[in-house]
Amino acid sequence: MAQPDYDVLIIGAGLSGIGVARYLARDCPGKRFAILEARASMGGTWDLFRYPGIRSDSDMHTMGYAFKPWRHAKAISDGHLIREYIEETAEENGLAAKIRYEHRVTRAAYDSGQAQWTLVCATPDGEVTITTRMLFLASGYYKYGEGYLPEIPGYDAFKGTMIHPQFWPEDYDPAGKRIAIIGSGATAVTLTPTLAQTAAKVVQVQRSPTYVVNRPSEDRIGNVLKKVIPGTAGYSLARWRIILAGQMRRKRMARDIKATKAMMVGAIGQELDGKVPGWEAHFTPSYWPGQQRICMVPDGDFFTALREGKAEMVTGEIERISPDGVVMKDGQTIEVDTIITATGLVLDYFGGMKISVDGQEVEPGKLMIFKGFMYSNLPNLVYFRGYTNASWTLKVDLVAEYACRLLRHMDRNGFAQVVPAATEADFATVSNSISFTSGYFLRVMHRLPKHGESFPWIHKQDYMWDRKTLRRGKVDDGTLTFSTTGARVAFPPAQQAGVPADEIAAE
Repeated sequence: MAQPDYDVLIIGAGLSGIGVARYLARDCPGKRFAILEARASMGGTWDLFRYPGIRSDSDMHTMGYAFKPWRHAKAISDGHLIREYIEETAEENGLAAKIRYEHRVTRAAYDSGQAQWTLVCATPDGEVTITTRMLFLASGYYKYGEGYLPEIPGYDAFKGTMIHPQFWPEDYDPAGKRIAIIGSGATAVTLTPTLAQTAAKVVQVQRSPTYVVNRPSEDRIGNVLKKVIPGTAGYSLARWRIILAGQMRRKRMARDIKATKAMMVGAIGQELDGKVPGWEAHFTPSYWPGQQRICMVPDGDFFTALREGKAEMVTGEIERISPDGVVMKDGQTIEVDTIITATGLVLDYFGGMKISVDGQEVEPGKLMIFKGFMYSNLPNLVYFRGYTNASWTLKVDLVAEYACRLLRHMDRNGFAQVVPAATEADFATVSNSISFTSGYFLRVMHRLPKHGESFPWIHKQDYMWDRKTLRRGKVDDGTLTFSTTGARVAFPPAQQAGVPADEIAAE
């Protein structure tokens, strides 16, 4: 087998990619690796999104890395501080020199005969081809160059300024403006109170309500623990406190979901009743808690803006965009100077690259998820994604540690290839149940990898289960197929795409 350029290539220099690289550098110091980043700077989401008020939607005691304490007082943190945290991690661990910026991977082809991947990267100087034994995907879950825009007639007719938060213009000044924010998720409830500070009028227009929860921006107990117990010990205690509290909260929710919904809606009523007439219509979702991500409002700033009349809500179907604003189906017209489409993300898999194995193109929708970090019959590939019901980095830390254990296991035994092999019988157990109902997920569900109904083809949204499986479980537990030389991967009929892949020539 030919010697590849690298032992491991990490795709993405965001929160996940930098964290994964740190584990790799610590636990597998002999591995030759690089980080390929499509953009000109590190930080991922926290460098891309620059809209006013951008902040974390999870507490930083668990969204921060397990190995690097979050030292700021705010646990619901401003976006630029998260970006600085990622940059500090890269510098402290000597990772900055490992990043190859403006290397957007367009194609990745696996050759089982060589047991290696060949990647084609688009760069400012043209295409570059790089080979690697293992591929780590830390490229996130959505398209950086495209935001979701619902089909509403009249976008082109609007005479004012239209902005998608994913592409926020640096020179936009909201002072004195009349602004409509279309959306109901974390971005919308962040922009509404932030822009209301200087705008003449802010109206959040939502097609359906979302669960919104008031939460202190500072974790008072966590900050005390970090102060009293310096170093990583205090941070670890603060982190575990949040993890365990979250586990207990989710169990309570599941025991009586109707009571949970009544409690969450009732809490909003206490915030707004008497100040915002008809608030129930804006804050009583049609789905159950946990089926979509819950919006956290630090220090109740969103509710304060509504109580003080600096912002208002409109809930209902939009008929069209007019030259002067937003026209609702009930006849109401919202006249504004600016429309902000906080309407969501476009999900993506494989970081937008085309993947093939031995000449056969791989379709994400025909894959099965293996333990939440690999895909059926994709050799030498690990992906990194977080939770929908907890902080993203909790899962990334666990998978990164496991990936390093996997590499060391392969080295000790002389293995060149690892495959989570799935058979036709495995594909017969694909689960059709849907527990997560966010629009960005449902829009592309048919193109996403599938869950099975039994181990190992499942992905539990459960940190403690993952901790037991990934940290304490054996690497070779009988569910992975290892080989000392590259063995051709057999794709069962249910997974065959039937489309020839583009050929990628090695340098």
